[in-house]
Amino acid sequence: MTTRIDRRFAELEHEGRAALVTFTMAGDPDTETSLAIIQALPKAGADIIELGMPFTDPMADGPAIQAGGRRALEAGHTMKKTLAMVRTFRKNDDATPIVLMGYYNPIYIYGVERFLKDAKAAGIDGLIVVDLPPEEDEELCLPALKAGLSFIRLATPTTDDKRLPAVLANTSGFVYYVSITGITGAATPDPDLVHAAVARIKRHTALPVAVGFGVRTARQARAIAKGAEAVVVGSALVATIKDSLDKNGKATARTVKAVTALASELAGGVRGAKRKG
Repeated sequence: MTTRIDRRFAELEHEGRAALVTFTMAGDPDTETSLAIIQALPKAGADIIELGMPFTDPMADGPAIQAGGRRALEAGHTMKKTLAMVRTFRKNDDATPIVLMGYYNPIYIYGVERFLKDAKAAGIDGLIVVDLPPEEDEELCLPALKAGLSFIRLATPTTDDKRLPAVLANTSGFVYYVSITGITGAATPDPDLVHAAVARIKRHTALPVAVGFGVRTARQARAIAKGAEAVVVGSALVATIKDSLDKNGKATARTVKAVTALASELAGGVRGAKRKG
């Protein structure tokens, strides 16, 4: 079955360019503003949307995304509201792929079977669950694939050729390459090292490779896009949300515009890259 993710990457391959994947936290800084942001992102140049699932113990996230999750939770955001946001988004956009990213706990609490059914019905296309290794595929990965959702796995600089086949075994949609070791937004990736790592992963899979962690500017996005099928930007967008809030941490008239302005800059960088190979 061809998915929205498959179709989007096929379109972009035809155009000869990489995808811009944007990450924001669902419900940050509140549900209404968060929905307005994701509704505006495709027009700003986002090709794929990643939505974070707020969680109280986000161990792999850096300060910006942790703060975004806290803002969402303090505003009363829930998994049910995340799925409702996506259902509303789908009323006017049936083409842009949406991937939920986060930790297993909120899905487990919701109930795996119920979550997969509701996520699929809402219009979710894939899942990135950072704390479920391949050894636990029966927990969520295999049921997700059966439900028609892509399960997108992370590969890192420490994922060697011996480990890669296990990581890739049930991966679908795309592979997410974490370009640096450590937490999100902590350092800047080296394009040459990233391109070499992507080429190594491509020797093991035909899936597109998206590169994330540490990309903040259009210039960095352009450099990464030359050697990958997609560039993921999260911390910079979430930090932009924070910087737009008033002194009480509430959304302002600038919030949506600030995020879409940065997304447009990043999209320009990605579109300006000439792909290698």
